[in-house]
Amino acid sequence: MAGGSDPAGIAVAVTEMIRDGRFAEAEELFAVPLRAVVSADALRAGWLALTGSRGPVRTVGEPAAEPSGAGLVRVRVPVTCEHGGLTVLMSVDGAGLLQGLVIEPVAAGSWTAPSYAAPDRFAEHEVRAGSGPLAVPGTLSVPYGDGPWPGVVLLSGGGPFDRDQTSGPNKPLKDLAWGLASRGAAVVRFDKVTYAHAGQVADFTIADEYVPHAVAAVRLLRDHPAVDPARVFVAGHSAGGKAAPRVAAAEQAVAETITRQAALAGSPGLSPATPASELPFGLPASYWLDLRDYDPVATAAALDKPMLILQGGRDFQVTAEDDLSGWQAGLGHRADVTIRVYDADNHLFFPGTGPSTPAEYETPQHVDPAVVAGIARWLTLGEAA
Repeated sequence: MAGGSDPAGIAVAVTEMIRDGRFAEAEELFAVPLRAVVSADALRAGWLALTGSRGPVRTVGEPAAEPSGAGLVRVRVPVTCEHGGLTVLMSVDGAGLLQGLVIEPVAAGSWTAPSYAAPDRFAEHEVRAGSGPLAVPGTLSVPYGDGPWPGVVLLSGGGPFDRDQTSGPNKPLKDLAWGLASRGAAVVRFDKVTYAHAGQVADFTIADEYVPHAVAAVRLLRDHPAVDPARVFVAGHSAGGKAAPRVAAAEQAVAETITRQAALAGSPGLSPATPASELPFGLPASYWLDLRDYDPVATAAALDKPMLILQGGRDFQVTAEDDLSGWQAGLGHRADVTIRVYDADNHLFFPGTGPSTPAEYETPQHVDPAVVAGIARWLTLGEAA
């Protein structure tokens, strides 16, 4: 049957195999990524648990198929039991193999926020974990206030789950995220790569399935100005719990590598012959040697030119306290130098209130009109508005 071009027919056949207890036969149609996380025994246990309270299967209904990208077809097969219903959801590739398999109870309702969640205590922003074609979307939940808050990265169980670990009407990771954010923790949850990019990952391990995106999520939290970088944790459910120690080990290895690279970039041992692979961001030694010897304030002070220097008061990347102060000390005494701080603006000169965060960059905004007016006035009159 594998290699056929009828995803709907394959899905129905697999559903019938499961109904009849032929779990090993169904497993033969699993692609390698699915077989790595779901065995015939696990399929049997899950099926018996779901049908135990619903009674024997009465009918296997008509499949509903739709393309889902990357050459896959997603097929839903309804199953009617004596005391309820199930949906068998499969992702079938061009070879007739299953890249994904989820069995869900027919939803008796939709998800509602748990009683312990207080949505008015936190904000949520769309984020991305990782980089390149296999980056995945996710959600960052941050409590209102200055913090610094502890941070948590949530990892779902085995299988192609979305960021909420949606199962029927239930969303356990969303429950956790909202509950923790309501109690003063910043939380990141993300779609698994096997969900967001089904069919694009093959011959992968549990490390490939979890580690790259989880490490990226940890970094996202550590870089957030409202999060205490020393208190970022990983919480995993089921297979995510198994993967959590590997995430921590990988993050520690990355931190050690970055520390070693940064030390080399600033050391007397740096030379033009130092390989770029041993330096931060893979930039060549010539870049770091030039940057190390460059003093922008001294260079500007040596110029006999009028200058306008602008600073966002809410900028957490280039701050008024640590960065602008050097420019003020070196140039603030000159009559032909104008230094202006726009208190409401962030690093991109977008106005706002409260502590600036990277999430501000994800929403459509415009440069502060006061900044535009100030530059225009300086260009024409030689002074900032």
